[in-house]
Amino acid sequence: MKTAVLMGIIFYCLTLSIHILIISGIIPFTWVNGGRSESFATQLPLSIISIFISIIGGVFTLIVGRNILYTYKRGITIICWLLVVLWSFGFIQQLLGTPFEKMVCSLIVFLGVISNLRMAIEKR
Repeated sequence: MKTAVLMGIIFYCLTLSIHILIISGIIPFTWVNGGRSESFATQLPLSIISIFISIIGGVFTLIVGRNILYTYKRGITIICWLLVVLWSFGFIQQLLGTPFEKMVCSLIVFLGVISNLRMAIEKR
């Protein structure tokens, strides 16, 4: 479980870092979102939402790793499975995106799929 939690934290930190780099202009906004963002103004809200999702996901991962919520074990497992489905769908989208998404983002999202899958199937 510790490895799964560590992988999850790394996943959310990398995701957070990419969106911070997009907002700061270091990574061009045309490299993400499948190249569909017409301007920085259209990409900015997407990156901000992704930052919030990354923070919430990171906090959830830390909570799962603490193993103190035995009464909510079923709910936590269901949420982990939902995240597996979400990140699996995201992985497919990354493979259909820009070269940056195919080479960098897809590996990061795959890390998220694996970490949430391990958290969903491992015993608490």
